[in-house]
Amino acid sequence: MGEQVGVGIVGCGNISQQYLATLRRLPSLRLCAVSDLDRSLAEAVANTHDGVRAVGVEELCGAAEVDVVLNLTVPAAHASVALGAIAAGKHVYGEKPLAVTTQAAGDVLRAASTAGVRVGCAPDTVLGTGVQTARRAIDDGDIGTPIAATATMVTPGHERWHPNPDFYYAFGGGPLMDMGPYYLTALVTLLGPVASVIGAGSRTRGERVIGTGPRAGERVPVGVDTHVSGVLVHASGVLSTLVMSFDAVDTHAAPIEVHGDAASLVVPDPNQFHGPVLHKALGAAEWRTLPVSAGYRDAGRGYGLADMVGPDGRHRASGELAYHVLDVMESLLRSAQTGQAVTVASTCARPDPVPLDLTP
Repeated sequence: MGEQVGVGIVGCGNISQQYLATLRRLPSLRLCAVSDLDRSLAEAVANTHDGVRAVGVEELCGAAEVDVVLNLTVPAAHASVALGAIAAGKHVYGEKPLAVTTQAAGDVLRAASTAGVRVGCAPDTVLGTGVQTARRAIDDGDIGTPIAATATMVTPGHERWHPNPDFYYAFGGGPLMDMGPYYLTALVTLLGPVASVIGAGSRTRGERVIGTGPRAGERVPVGVDTHVSGVLVHASGVLSTLVMSFDAVDTHAAPIEVHGDAASLVVPDPNQFHGPVLHKALGAAEWRTLPVSAGYRDAGRGYGLADMVGPDGRHRASGELAYHVLDVMESLLRSAQTGQAVTVASTCARPDPVPLDLTP
């Protein structure tokens, strides 16, 4: 689009604060309107941002000054809010996942294609210097031929810190659907799309106890697997091993490691934009930290939106990428249920790299 873009936010919960901080420092984006089921949350944002109105969702989507709807609702509402925005002729950028099912996500992409609008989706953490520096090393041949990767996320569960953790344990939640997009989007960015998967899952408890906030002590039913493991076969032939857990205490494993026949990489937490990338060559005595070589240097949540509406049209955090990641996650869960390997029906282009210090 190339001009300053008007943004309307639907959903003013916890994650919105990070986006609001980013919008303040990106001149290409202008916040115009906000909406939330809890109108007081929307009014609190409007009252601290000049020229911003607190309105209903329908009014926000129909507002002439809003060019793109930033969808920060809970996962179960992602598709319906996106479809409403698209029907109003707006571009949409949303929090992950794109929808809770590939069927619903496909409806969003088809509607956007028909309407001629763009769809983007978090995570955009892969656009920061951490994952992008690792990608540059792989692309430059610094690890030789990629062979395998590991991705590990272990935590005892979000109910320990989140005051309203219910959706983490309902359909569309769990460690894979919640945190998996960060790791899987990073793996696809680093190594390309996934062709097939083998998965297994379990859950240790039928309910969780809220540990903080006004609902502390309340019990939340668990309706999803809370520990999921899998092997991903990338189209390139690389094998990635994935562990996502809300059951265990902690891990000392690197968030992501990538192994080639000439060297190995340690990739920083894909839930963050930055962090050191470690490299150890065959025969080397020690790991060394690679210099930052690619990515948005000062990135924060919302850079994927700025990238989507930018003049270069790269659109790296695309709906197609998010759809493929969702398809991989659904395939892993289906494999866990059936005990069979599952072919991933979709594919996507490996996103374009981000040059160092490119301005969104």
